[in-house]
Amino acid sequence: MEETNSSIQFADAYIERCSKETETMIANETAAFLTQPLVYLKEHKNEFIYLESNSLEQIRVDAVSLEADDVFGTYDVMLGLKLQKKFEKVLKEKLDSSLLGDGAKFDLIFSQDDGLWNLNFALDYVSGFQENMSLGEAFQLIYQFLSQLVEAVRTLTSH
Repeated sequence: MEETNSSIQFADAYIERCSKETETMIANETAAFLTQPLVYLKEHKNEFIYLESNSLEQIRVDAVSLEADDVFGTYDVMLGLKLQKKFEKVLKEKLDSSLLGDGAKFDLIFSQDDGLWNLNFALDYVSGFQENMSLGEAFQLIYQFLSQLVEAVRTLTSH
């Protein structure tokens, strides 16, 4: 993964730095902010990054939030996935087989109100994760992981 790819992929992104405590916006950022190292989130534990992008829409994701977990020290990814409730079994199986490591776990809850799967997982357990990557590379890795997840659901349910 190269920095140029992530800056091109998320050039149109709407990015906010937000307070974890109040969920209010601290600052609106440009795509240039994605060149910051991922450890930025551990250095600013009170913040999370919220990102919307046309690229995410293409893989049925409304937006992605990324933060450093205060307790476990992992990089937590939170998002809404636009897939029907009937795909629960396939989604859970694919997440179980795709997240690597003993501590790998995820939360997957369907919201009847907005028809979205609320999905949370630790980026640390995604193949290709490196703590020395940039925020842009982290979002690109999240994109690739989710793209493969959605494609697997599509493939397994089209038979």
